[in-house]
Amino acid sequence: MRSWPVPVDVHAPITRLKGVGPSLQVTLAKLGIFRLIDMMLHLPLRYQDRSTVTPLAHIRAGEEYLVQAKVVSCQVVFGKRRSLKVGIEDPSGRAHLRFFHFSKYQQDNLAKQPYIRLFGEFKFFGRELTCAHPEYEVFPEPPAPPVPVLTPVYPSTQGLSQARVRKLAATTCALEWPSETGTPFQALRQLHQPPANLPPADLEALQEQVALEELTAYYLVMKGRALQRQADHARALPRSAGLGRTLLQNLGFQLTQAQARVVKEVLTDLEKSVPMLRLVQGDVGSGKTVIAAFAAIRAAEQRCQTALMAPTELLAEQHFANFSNWLQPLGLEVVLLTGQLPAAQQRSRLAAVANGDAHVVIGTHALFQEKVVFKQLALSIIDEQHRFGVYQRMALKDKAEETLVPHQLVMTATPIPRTLTMALYADMDVSVIDELPKGRQPITTHALPENKRPQMVQAIAKVLNQGSQAYWVCTLIEESEELAATAAIPMAQQLQQALPDFRVALLHGRMKSEEKLATMQAFKAGEIDLLVATTVIEVGVDVPTATHMVIENAERLGLAQLHQLRGRVGRGEQASHCYLLHNNSVGEAGQVRIDAMCASQDGFYLAEQDLKLRGPGDILGSRQAGEQSFRIADLGLHAHLMPRVIQRGDELLTALPGTAPADERDNLLATWAPADTGHLTV
Repeated sequence: MRSWPVPVDVHAPITRLKGVGPSLQVTLAKLGIFRLIDMMLHLPLRYQDRSTVTPLAHIRAGEEYLVQAKVVSCQVVFGKRRSLKVGIEDPSGRAHLRFFHFSKYQQDNLAKQPYIRLFGEFKFFGRELTCAHPEYEVFPEPPAPPVPVLTPVYPSTQGLSQARVRKLAATTCALEWPSETGTPFQALRQLHQPPANLPPADLEALQEQVALEELTAYYLVMKGRALQRQADHARALPRSAGLGRTLLQNLGFQLTQAQARVVKEVLTDLEKSVPMLRLVQGDVGSGKTVIAAFAAIRAAEQRCQTALMAPTELLAEQHFANFSNWLQPLGLEVVLLTGQLPAAQQRSRLAAVANGDAHVVIGTHALFQEKVVFKQLALSIIDEQHRFGVYQRMALKDKAEETLVPHQLVMTATPIPRTLTMALYADMDVSVIDELPKGRQPITTHALPENKRPQMVQAIAKVLNQGSQAYWVCTLIEESEELAATAAIPMAQQLQQALPDFRVALLHGRMKSEEKLATMQAFKAGEIDLLVATTVIEVGVDVPTATHMVIENAERLGLAQLHQLRGRVGRGEQASHCYLLHNNSVGEAGQVRIDAMCASQDGFYLAEQDLKLRGPGDILGSRQAGEQSFRIADLGLHAHLMPRVIQRGDELLTALPGTAPADERDNLLATWAPADTGHLTV
């Protein structure tokens, strides 16, 4: 047995564990496990009760059981698929095991050993109660009673079995862990190996104890970033030529009180030499873009540049159209940079950015390429911020002057529950646009089973005949053998055949940029009656005369995405409707989402429901965008901890070096630091 230092170095590499060589090290890295502490923090997703043996006669199909039985037969059978069929029996009855992937050694071993203990889900295979590919052990004699502990089920990856993860976790738990303040190692050990008789309330209390530590560490980091920002310097952008007032007069509409308030908050930030970092969140259609325009004007008045980054080329094109309409009459140059530009156009626009002729530069990820050089970047605006990773957002900082940090305005039309805002954006100032422009009509939402599609087609025909426009949204581009969902390409063909008197067009993400832009411009100009599209239209599309939307397979989409899609209608002064077509076998979660959509248009209410159903990563897009996700904390379950987190975090932030609270702060940060990014610091 390898000797370990007492206590173990929690930041020692995972290769310190016996059996972890270079190959397994690479596999574990996919799960974020680099150090011993990472293995300790790799907690089970759920637990299986393998402490009680169930007689075969008491088994119900569709559930998991621990079974001990005699092996009475073992043979290879041939049907549609070759398989190994194993007969088992106990005093109460008989059942079968099936292995569709097996080795000769496995076959011989099962045939030779008379007793088996197995765990798995039983189903009927024909008329036979059968368990396919169970976890099992074989014995030469009746096995001893099972150990009275819950069996953990861990997050895993290809090439890493549950048995291997359990062995690694058990070895890690057996080490001599330090007793430092700030990391509940004993609680972690119990979460890996809870006794079978542990009451659920006690298990939840252990999870809550660890979640409190993690949330506190994360809060410390966020507040530390905010403190660091106070030490950075930005170019102050005071009032100057009054171009903002001219835009206000030229808009053709009056700002809502909420918009006016947020504009004032943003412009006040820009007057300071401390870099602004402000999150503007507002529901679909609340008018965030015009706020960004006022901020860009302030930078231009000081002969500085603004970069606006959007997640898709379609949204970048929409922003370019709006900003050009608002700013060019003021003598300000707006430039669009995307990855699809012809080489000559790209060179010309890059030159305009580099020599300062371009006041506002709009684009996608292309903006933070090396060849994009700004003359004097003072403001960066990130739209739909949850679509970008934190490193992508920060990349624009490197485009500013060497000693200055650009002001940053980040915007989202995905309403964020207050709980998430406190936890994830503690480093930002937050503005909320809690008012829609006057004249907006409510959107009535209806849920219909997909067999009502023919009636839906006729209803849309009536709408188009009255001069309105409509969207028909599909979740797939082309039909798929794996997914039973309606696809956009065949649906567009069907609708054109069913509605020959109307102009039907198709829009999806695989189309070239110029095709997508031309299609959207034609739809906005009224040259297209019905637009069949994928979720590419989720953000940035504003066509006031589009009053109806049909969403296919609505049960497959999350609440935030459904709400964003629905927000493409109801942008004018006509009553609007959204129809959610769903599969007849809607699951429980899908039904909850559909019911919530029909009941409310309040994006913040829907975001809270989505948080309960899916967790913060799915709502904010953080799992796809490179944001740090929580290892243990679940903000849907642990929202009530946030007041304690904030109080404790603020106390630890002010602790003096050398004191016990300061040591606790340092231990928290060191423990929860992502291994591949170094220690978190405040």
